[in-house]
Amino acid sequence: MKKLLLILSLAAPLAAQPVQEVQDAIVADALAHNSAYEFLGHLCDDHGGRLTGSPANQAALLDTLHQLQAMGVDARLQTYKMPGWVRLEDKAVMVAPIQRKLRAVTLSYVQPHEPFEADVVYLGDGSEKALEGLDAAGKIGLLAPNALQRRGGYNEYAEGLGLKALIRTCRVNGGQLLCRTGSFQGEPISVPVYCVTQEEGKWMQRSLARGLPVRLRLHTRSYCKEIDTANIVATFPGKTADTVIVGGHFDSWDLGQGAIDNGLGIAQLFGIAKLLQQHARENLRTVELVWFNGEEQGLWGSRMHVPTILDRPITAMVNLDMVGFPKSLNALGFADLVPVLQAFDATLGERKLEKGIDNVNWFGSDHTPYQLAGIRAITFGAYIDPDAVRYYHDFGDTFDKIDPVMVAESTATIAALTYYLANVEGLNATRLDEAGAIALFRDAKLVDRLKHSGIWPFADEDEPASDGK
Repeated sequence: MKKLLLILSLAAPLAAQPVQEVQDAIVADALAHNSAYEFLGHLCDDHGGRLTGSPANQAALLDTLHQLQAMGVDARLQTYKMPGWVRLEDKAVMVAPIQRKLRAVTLSYVQPHEPFEADVVYLGDGSEKALEGLDAAGKIGLLAPNALQRRGGYNEYAEGLGLKALIRTCRVNGGQLLCRTGSFQGEPISVPVYCVTQEEGKWMQRSLARGLPVRLRLHTRSYCKEIDTANIVATFPGKTADTVIVGGHFDSWDLGQGAIDNGLGIAQLFGIAKLLQQHARENLRTVELVWFNGEEQGLWGSRMHVPTILDRPITAMVNLDMVGFPKSLNALGFADLVPVLQAFDATLGERKLEKGIDNVNWFGSDHTPYQLAGIRAITFGAYIDPDAVRYYHDFGDTFDKIDPVMVAESTATIAALTYYLANVEGLNATRLDEAGAIALFRDAKLVDRLKHSGIWPFADEDEPASDGK
């Protein structure tokens, strides 16, 4: 049973509702004036990809801040330092069986090295079974598309096999690359780790299966450095100190424009700020909107924000990461939020969510640091056209993939939820204690993944022996 530091009374959290007319006005305004879409178009086209610490990221951050302040919103920068990474020109070239420059991209936190050549060995999914009897010493290991997505541990993995480098095969076809972080802790990776297209990865795999030697030349120039960066925090003071946090990550990978991942969240937060400023500047609870930096490289912005709010009563955190057409709301394992979200859904009338309310915890975005601190979190289940979302993290993640109706519809629903959570009576600020937070992730079989990523904060004796991947 999960433990709460404060008890949420479910007897009457829904007795008093926010003003329906105000909520309806927020929705109508969002649908009629799609300012979030227009804002996102300029952000993408004027600045490009927003890799944390890059000049493009900083310029886009200040642009967004100044536009919020120009609307009269109380917005400011929350500055911090984090392990950064600078991408330069990195090259992966096949020298056997033919000469060919590969379409490849490095994972963040790789370090520069002098050019070298080495033979390729196929590692399959990278599991112990796939590696049994394999001699990989001094070679470049090629991983299959279904290999475990690591968020750390590359140094130990390569050292254990004696590898000179690692090549990941993209899990999506069509010449796609998926930029990834090499470490959630910002640990410099001592061996180069690249991602190649599925087509070229499978080409190398087939050649090796036929007994043809495959040899690559690698030259990595990208490097690690500590950076100064910031989140944007916008505050709408409430009648009480209880606070609803709505956040989404500002940074993106740098191959495209970061329109879907996570320009959507940036625009939705901007739209919420404008709608609250026009329709609900003061609510029962304080509303804090946060644009996080560094999510792609290890959830850095949310990890830096959480310690600043631990002495405040936090009602819930809503995470906006690639929210397309809203189809459901997810209470992320907090069962006490389910009736609250169901009651909100009922206020939407004909806009009621198609798939209702889920309650499934998952890991990999900015809600996780809040959950680890015991704070209740909410996400959306949403639809994005597969022909658009397939490009996230790559060159094709550009503004032309964004459906303006999707931005308007999602902003309307998210802004309505924000207003509702900020005003519904009886929804007390609660927080899980350590045992409750551990149970939240243990029940969802996520402990091993968080531990592998290096962000599990609890003692080993509180963890199960194994809870899957």
